[in-house]
Amino acid sequence: MKVVLSGGGTGGHIYPALALAKIIEEKEPEAEFLYIGSFRGVEKQIVPKTNLPFMQLDVQGFSRSLSLTNFKTIYLFLKATAAAKKILKNFQPDVVVGTGGYVSGAVLYAAQQMGIPTVIHEQNSVAGVTNKFLAKNATKIGLGFEAAKDQFPADKTEVIGNPRAQEVVNLQSDFSWTSYGLEDDKKTLLIFGGSQGAPAINLATLDAISTFNDRPYQVVLVAGPKRIDNFNRLLQERGLTLGDHIKVLPYIDNMPAVMKKADVLVSRAGATSIAELTALGLPAILVPSPFVTGDHQTKNASALVEAGAALSIKEPDFNGESLIKAADALLLDDQQAKAMQVQSAAVGITDAGDRFYRLIKSVIKD
Repeated sequence: MKVVLSGGGTGGHIYPALALAKIIEEKEPEAEFLYIGSFRGVEKQIVPKTNLPFMQLDVQGFSRSLSLTNFKTIYLFLKATAAAKKILKNFQPDVVVGTGGYVSGAVLYAAQQMGIPTVIHEQNSVAGVTNKFLAKNATKIGLGFEAAKDQFPADKTEVIGNPRAQEVVNLQSDFSWTSYGLEDDKKTLLIFGGSQGAPAINLATLDAISTFNDRPYQVVLVAGPKRIDNFNRLLQERGLTLGDHIKVLPYIDNMPAVMKKADVLVSRAGATSIAELTALGLPAILVPSPFVTGDHQTKNASALVEAGAALSIKEPDFNGESLIKAADALLLDDQQAKAMQVQSAAVGITDAGDRFYRLIKSVIKD
């Protein structure tokens, strides 16, 4: 089987594609892959670190306001589509898989014009612009959330989950909190605002430090590599010190392994984070980012709240007081935490990679 993968712009579009590639490779060791990304997105840093062949196209997103840059966007899209056709003609894939981002629009549009089967994956509960554009002529559509079902043609849409979940649940973690000077037999609150950190989450944690110092559970904040200095500066300005059971880190590069050892997670409500935490059955306090297209993180979080799998706090309401209240509710009350654990695991789709693989196989012509 020869597979072209395309997704870019953010990790949420890239990691599901990479997780899928691992699943396919396990089932078909002779499978061949080509990943097509853009020159602008973070895929140019992430994909080359894998063993996947990688090619790039020059594309950019549309401006939401009336702007002359949109004429350039259209020009680049048409140029990228033509370049993608040449790449596809040379590679001769059996299927082209798109996981979102503007680059996948050009690649899958080219494949659709060439009569190559295409499968798109929508990770969020609100469909992205690119996937909406591609849906009409897509062969099959895989969804991460049931809530997105009514946004696509029903006859070719299937809820499969996020393949990142299967990758995480199968991960063997030998991580120990002792590597950060903490204890393995204490409950731990892991606060993570994404790979770059989140200012609102950092500030709420800062406001809660005095209270956290008196709590019996451990607290780990991942502040972000570019934001940790500011956090430490504010800590000093306020005359605050961290208890031995509180750690502030710039970044964690083995986050899934660390998440497996946490008791409660505070995070944004991106599709990848939700796939990971539900795969682990991890109780969560979600703080949806208000700065995403279609407010999709709020809708992602709502799906978990309705299932009893998470708590959610809107960013304007997220502060030291609300963080402490939510953390105490889950870390000082075993009954509530265990109930949420069960519901989180029930929501998780831990065979999402296998489901995605079957969906792909169903469109390949014999």
